[in-house]
Amino acid sequence: MKDWVFLFPGQGSQYVGMGIEFYEAYSEVRELFSHAGDILKMDVAKLCFEGPEDVLVMTENVQPAITVVNLACFTVLQLHEIYPVAAAGHSLGEYSALYAAGVMSLKDVLNLVKWRGVYMQEAAEQEPGSMAAIMDLDEEKILEICRVCGVEVANINCPDQTIITGRVEPIQQAIAMSDEAGAKKCMQLNVSGPWHSRCMHLAREKFEPIVNECEFYDPQIPVINNIDAMPLKSAGELKAKLVDQICGSVLWRQSMEKLIEMGHTHFVEVGPKKVLRGLMRRINRNVKVYNVEDTASLASFLQANQ
Repeated sequence: MKDWVFLFPGQGSQYVGMGIEFYEAYSEVRELFSHAGDILKMDVAKLCFEGPEDVLVMTENVQPAITVVNLACFTVLQLHEIYPVAAAGHSLGEYSALYAAGVMSLKDVLNLVKWRGVYMQEAAEQEPGSMAAIMDLDEEKILEICRVCGVEVANINCPDQTIITGRVEPIQQAIAMSDEAGAKKCMQLNVSGPWHSRCMHLAREKFEPIVNECEFYDPQIPVINNIDAMPLKSAGELKAKLVDQICGSVLWRQSMEKLIEMGHTHFVEVGPKKVLRGLMRRINRNVKVYNVEDTASLASFLQANQ
């Protein structure tokens, strides 16, 4: 048995049909979906398995949907007696990581991601914007372009991929400047809002009281925070970090480097798709990284764990 760090994906990893194989195979996963549906007052199973896609991708729907699928995959690993020694989650995925670390209850996790989604969508409608991926451009140069254009860094995903965020015209200006500066590729993303930017300040203000109502416990395993790429020390510091994450940058590359610096060498992405697995391969090719989202990927992972 190896020591596994669990990585939980966030918004953008969704697809219609996610989680259905585990739902059909495990009564515990069916119970989770049922319980989650009661808490959220929505048919999560129907949303995840049938969509339609244009309904699934709505921010207020997709945030709880992905979280439930992440936790379903986590439940399956627990049933196979595989538990994390540390955890991290990408943006929305951080909530799944906190649940895996025993920091909060299922009810509080789902309540938080539900309102996070609602308030982020509201903020995006009031202050529309966009995001773009900048590939293979020096980090300092990207920061300089962001300052000039009045946009921000949303995610530092890996050494050759940074996501920028802000209003539409400044993002387009930043894309043009990044092209001129020699970026390998610049691509405007198909997102419904300028996530992780100051445009989300209204969401931040509305979300803070919801966070303050929740009960948090000290983590049972190290959880690396998006906002500072450091392990969460206690429940007391968590509220401010979750609120700050709404407008702040996701330091994913730094978070993975921190886990590797801590001595971890085996990682598994727990949830839909393989986005984080792909990023890890571009961060450090010397570590082992798998994913678990369906019966085939589970079988492959269990074989690797022998």
